[in-house]
Amino acid sequence: MRLAALAALGAAAGLGQAPVSFPWITLAALWAIFLIFEDSGSLRRAVLTGWVAGAGYFALSLSWIVEPFLVDIVRQGWMAPFALFFSAFGFGMFWALGFGVAHWVARPGWPRAVAWALALSGAEMLRSYVMTGFPWALIGHIWIGWAPMQLAAWIGAQGLTLLTLLVVVGISGAWSLRVGALAAGAVLYGIGAWQAALPIPGTDDVRPVVRLVQPNAAQRLKWDPVMAPQFFARQLDYTAAPADRRPDLVIWPETAIPYLLNGAEDVLDQITEAAAGVPVALGIQRLDGNRAYNSMIVLDSAGQISELYDKYHLVPFGEYVPAEWLLGPLGLSSLTAKEGYGFSAGPGARVLDLGPLGQVLPLICYEAIFPQDVRAAPTRPDWLMQITNDAWFGKISGPYQHLAQARLRAVEAGLPMLRAANTGVSAVIDARGQVTDFLPLGQAGYLDAALPPSLPVTLYSRTGDLPLGLILLLALGALYATTRPKFD
Repeated sequence: MRLAALAALGAAAGLGQAPVSFPWITLAALWAIFLIFEDSGSLRRAVLTGWVAGAGYFALSLSWIVEPFLVDIVRQGWMAPFALFFSAFGFGMFWALGFGVAHWVARPGWPRAVAWALALSGAEMLRSYVMTGFPWALIGHIWIGWAPMQLAAWIGAQGLTLLTLLVVVGISGAWSLRVGALAAGAVLYGIGAWQAALPIPGTDDVRPVVRLVQPNAAQRLKWDPVMAPQFFARQLDYTAAPADRRPDLVIWPETAIPYLLNGAEDVLDQITEAAAGVPVALGIQRLDGNRAYNSMIVLDSAGQISELYDKYHLVPFGEYVPAEWLLGPLGLSSLTAKEGYGFSAGPGARVLDLGPLGQVLPLICYEAIFPQDVRAAPTRPDWLMQITNDAWFGKISGPYQHLAQARLRAVEAGLPMLRAANTGVSAVIDARGQVTDFLPLGQAGYLDAALPPSLPVTLYSRTGDLPLGLILLLALGALYATTRPKFD
């Protein structure tokens, strides 16, 4: 019964994530989970508490992970429940680690309460970096779309996670602590609301216009020999569509065309003709010897490739097989990227020069969930561009969670983001993370919108997560040194 309750509470905590986006349920569920943790009694029970609660949280938050296996349900559908099970309990191990560390470093009472907030925050940070990281559905993401999201400009998503957990332990303590926690939470909420209400300088200026193209190609039909040319023609039509003011740039989504860049001159000519002198940025795959790349190119007004970017932060097991250094010695070199199995990583983050449209940092799909990929830009860009194919994520939660994280990247960097998604949600996001215009999920179409201005460089874009990581380690060390816990 206790384990079932923990799993249910973990799932309830996931309701703060998009598309439900109701953080108060998450706060209540985390409060209940913390009370059960306080009553754990032993290190083993503490670890099990975190593992089961985490499994419930990730089972709901990452439920979209079954969607890729349903594209070809006859051949791959059987793997869907296993994918969800192993993801839920696999990522739940990070919570188990956090709960275990909290029990180990501090004695019961307020030291263990603080240790729980610190250790679980540290576990979420580890999840964001270990083995290339997976910072999806972080606890701090529950504030995307709410006033506290603005605090990410200073402390990032990891800082939002820590503040959330500190409020939870605060309202679990004595009345004085509860009043203090609620007051602090109210002040932080007010600061976020004030920041969100501030006007962005330059918003009323005449800005470049960008057209986002959303072909809405279902994943099971995207590469179909009959349907693929129709989706390509749809994008050509949207690119050529008249407007009161011609766009200064057209953006197509990730892997927008069913052809390789190698030998695609005729296809690129058709795109150039449809654009009629307007540059086009689009996702395309290309080969270089045996290596394949998930790329983005920019066709200039004359139809020449002026910029090329290769995605460098790839999806493990989705776009490549990890541990290439190990596969060769094991006799499995045929599974490595250099032998044409999966994609190869590009050289790294790159800022593209789009002339009158300024400097842009391209992000292909998965890269937009990593704040460190935005911070990796060699120079600060004027705006962010994400191209993605969210058809893999289904229509329930995945696309909305991906969009939510794009909003957070904009806040953290103080930069607007334009997002072209195959099946949606394509969106224009300003530098405070507000969606100013969008194309709904599952709808084909195009959108013309002015490029929002940027804000001054943010504190988080300068520091990243390193200061918070050091604070977590030092604080946990101080608790251990001063409370002298008894080992179970």
